[in-house]
This record gives sequence, C-alpha cells and structure tokens, in this order.
Amino acid sequence: MFRKIQIFVLAVATFGNVNAQKTKINSGERPKLVVGLVVDQMRWDYLYRFEKKFGKGGFQRLLGEGYSLNNVHIPYIPTVTAIGHTSIYTGSVPSIHGIAGNDWTDKETGKNVYCTADDSVNPVGSDSKKIGSHSPKNLWSTTVTDQLRIASNFKSKVVGVSLKDRASILPAGHNPTGAFWFDDSSGNFITSSYYMNELPKWVNDFNGQKVPEKLLANGWETTLPIGEYTESTADNVEWEYPVGTAKDPVFPYKNLLTDYATKKGVIRTTPFGNTLTLKFAEAALDNYTLGKGTETDFLAINLASTDYVGHSYGPNSIEVEDTYIRLDKDLAAFFKMLDEKVGKDNYLVFLSADHGGANAEGFLRTNKILGGFYDDGMEKNLGAELEKKYANSKVILGIDNYQIYLNQSLIKEKKLDEDDIKTTIINSLNKDPRVLYAVDLKKIGSSAIPEPIKTRAINGYNWQRSGDIQIVSHDGMLPTYAKKGTTHSVWNSYDSHIPLIFMGWGIKHGESNKDYNMTDIAPTVSALLHIEFPSGNIGNPITEVIGR
Repeated sequence: MFRKIQIFVLAVATFGNVNAQKTKINSGERPKLVVGLVVDQMRWDYLYRFEKKFGKGGFQRLLGEGYSLNNVHIPYIPTVTAIGHTSIYTGSVPSIHGIAGNDWTDKETGKNVYCTADDSVNPVGSDSKKIGSHSPKNLWSTTVTDQLRIASNFKSKVVGVSLKDRASILPAGHNPTGAFWFDDSSGNFITSSYYMNELPKWVNDFNGQKVPEKLLANGWETTLPIGEYTESTADNVEWEYPVGTAKDPVFPYKNLLTDYATKKGVIRTTPFGNTLTLKFAEAALDNYTLGKGTETDFLAINLASTDYVGHSYGPNSIEVEDTYIRLDKDLAAFFKMLDEKVGKDNYLVFLSADHGGANAEGFLRTNKILGGFYDDGMEKNLGAELEKKYANSKVILGIDNYQIYLNQSLIKEKKLDEDDIKTTIINSLNKDPRVLYAVDLKKIGSSAIPEPIKTRAINGYNWQRSGDIQIVSHDGMLPTYAKKGTTHSVWNSYDSHIPLIFMGWGIKHGESNKDYNMTDIAPTVSALLHIEFPSGNIGNPITEVIGR
C-alpha cells in the first residue's frame, strides 16, 4: 500500500512539474535582451582549429554552456556579406528579400547599385554622402528585429553596430532605434538621416574618446610567442597582403598608429577593429539602457575585422589565428559585462557568420591542391567570341558575383537574339576547364546541375537584380582580384559552412550534427521570443534549441 502511495505522489509531482514547464513555455516569457553576434568570414572549423588557444570565457564558454549546431550551411549563392546578414535576420534568401549581393548591376541603366546606398538620405556625423547616405530601402522583407518592434508596439529597442554600413543597417531592419557604422574619413561612428537628424550625445562622447588611437598605440604584436602558432603557415608567405604601410606581412606591425593618422580605415584590418566595435556596442547598451525595460531589446553586432584580416592574409595565416585569439578575449570580456549589467540568465545570445572564406590560391598551389583563378581572361575571351559572331563585343555588361550580366538595352537596340547569345556564352564557358557548370538563370530549374548547387542558385537568383548566367567554378577557384589573400562567394563548404551557437536565456547545453540552414536562425529566435516570423521567412525553428 505504501509503495502505491509513493508511486501516486511521484506521478502527481511529475505531472505538476510538466504542467509547470508547459506554463512557463506558453506564458510568453522573454529575455531582457537578445544579442546577435555575426563574426564576418568565420568558418565553422575555426571553433576547433584554434580551440586550444581559446580561454574559458569566450568561444569555450559558448561551446560549454550553449547549444552548438555543427552542420549549418548557407542555402544560396553568392555567399557574400550583405546577403549573409540579411538572410540571418530575415530567415529568407536573395530571391525573396531582394539583397542580391553587396552590390549588383541595374539592368535598365547598367549602373552599379550598392546594397544600402540611398541618395534620399543624408549622412549624420560625416560630410561624405558616399559614406553616410545609407538606409535599408533595398530590403524587401522584414527582419526578426522588425518583428520584435512590431510585437512590442515599438517599445522594444533595436540597435545595429558594425564597422560596415551594410552589416549594421540590414540586421537592424526598417525601423530600429538606431544603426551605426564606422567612417573611414573621420575615425568616428556615424549614421544617416534615415534614423535621426543628429548623433546622440553619447555617440559624440564616444567618438571624442579617440578609442582607435588608443587601441593602435602599441601596434600589433602576436598575443602568444610566435612559435606557438602551430595551426598556421609561416609568418611571411607570398600570398599575403601586409596591413598599412608594412612592406612585408610580418609581425610586429609597428606603424599602425602612424598609418591611422593618414588612413583611418587601417583599423579594419587589425583585430582592434573588433575591440572597437564591442566597446561601441557596450556604450550603446548603456546609453539606450538595453535590457533594462519591460520589453525585450535587441543588439545586433557585426564583428567585421575578421573579414578584413581574412581577405588580406587568408585563413591559414598567423594574422587570422591571432585575430581569433584576441576576439576570444574580447568576447569573454563582453559576456562578463552582459552578466554584470543585464544578468547572466536575462539575455539570449547567438553567434554565427555571414559566410566563410576560401584558402588562398598560393596556399593551395604550394600544397598541391586544386586552385586557380576562374575569371582570368574570361571576359576578354568571351568578348572576342561575341564580336566574331554578332559583330558586337559589348553585349556583356560585366561579371560580378560569379554571374554574367548581359547588356539588355544593347540587345534590344540591335535586335539581337538573347537566347542565342546565352547559348553561345554558356557553350563557351562549359568548354573552360576552370568552369564546373554554366547555366541560364531563368532556366536553372530544368538544368542538369546536382543538389544542393541547383537550389542554392535558385535561392540566390533575384530576377530583377541578379545576373543572367550563373558560373559555378571548380573547387578552389578564386576571382583574379584575390591573387593574394582570399575571398568568398561560392557554394563549397569553405564558404558555406558556418558556426551557429545559442547561449543564455532558455538555452540548454548540447550540440547537434543535424542539417540546418542559415535561414533557420530568424525563426528560431522568433519562436523563442513568441513573435511572428519575418515576412519573407522560409526557415524553420531549430527544435533542439527551443526545446520543443
């Protein structure tokens, strides 16, 4: 009898606990603050290649306390910064959200269009319209940050921070509290009249502290003795660009402060650009009192210096390794600050990347791995062939984002056969040993291209803004502008396999190797916050993260 009573009591207690959990899940509870950390050009493998060099408070804390998704890929091409940030925050793809690249060619005028350029707004904090006249006007879908603002009747505060305009503006959405980016002409953080008519006092105060000069005062030395960078190649190899006025890509870089005096943008290609960004993000948190109100706030941060360093040196350099070691320390300090100012159990953070990065061409060649430059002489050769067949070599506007743009105005004017021109170009490209596939983007659905390449090309194709012919190069092929350092844009794992870790409020510890996409981030955050998905969302909540 006693045993039956025990079982009954246990069952009641268990049932009550389940109900309590359900009540909590369904109560609409939310964290005080969400922090989105997007590390520019961070490949997934960096988490483990540099793991032994990380301390306990940064990446190790994320892995030790958070939930890590190990098989997250980018579901479109081209894999570039503007699209990456947009897709993370919209849960959508270029075909739908409209951001088809960092820039694209206007098919009517033939002019280059930068993703966030907006001549209808003015710079605030800068005299340069090129640097300051930006807004999210080209973004067609809402973001998770937009949806949070709508859900709270615009009481939630949303702030975007980056060295890059596009990486601050696009994550912050259409109607944020503010979006701020770095001005290379002044060394200040600025914004545009789309958001406000003058910089807040706190931004002016921060700019007045001359933080970049302080960070660069001692140059850039390796954090550890240089002999301990056993995960990287030698300090001086032929495929690296040195930072600033340094003659060789060799530590230490002693002249950074002098370089900064004449060219403020030099801080971007150092790990100190990340430090600067996180310091500014903390100032935004303090002055907007993020995480202190009755509604959930959102701080969207892009750490861009990893991208600039990666472009200059390539993924296997000591410079990249040291940048991540320093970022690890910066993240540890940032998380500790959030613990103290917001409360360890009161904020939710996710860390991901907008894209990865290819190995440098010189690194591949030296190590007997396939590589090269897919577009070397390509446009010239195609032009000669088109001149011969159509008596006109100008039917190609240009090659960008691994896409060929045709001169539609000229084709109409000369009454040329567009399909015949495409066939000529595609047949020529498919004879090129550097090209894996070339395909008419309007007909890609019926093309003989395997998955996942076909779907990624379809997702990346925006018929109003993308090119007309998609080029898929062989593995390891880079564009000629990356003869030193590296770049990104393709479907291959080195560009598309990204980290994704959630930590903090409502997140259990664990990891998964299930297949997920970048577009699953926004609906996962939305589900955790109990808000509507972004308007163009195609992703799904990651059930392991939300716990149901």
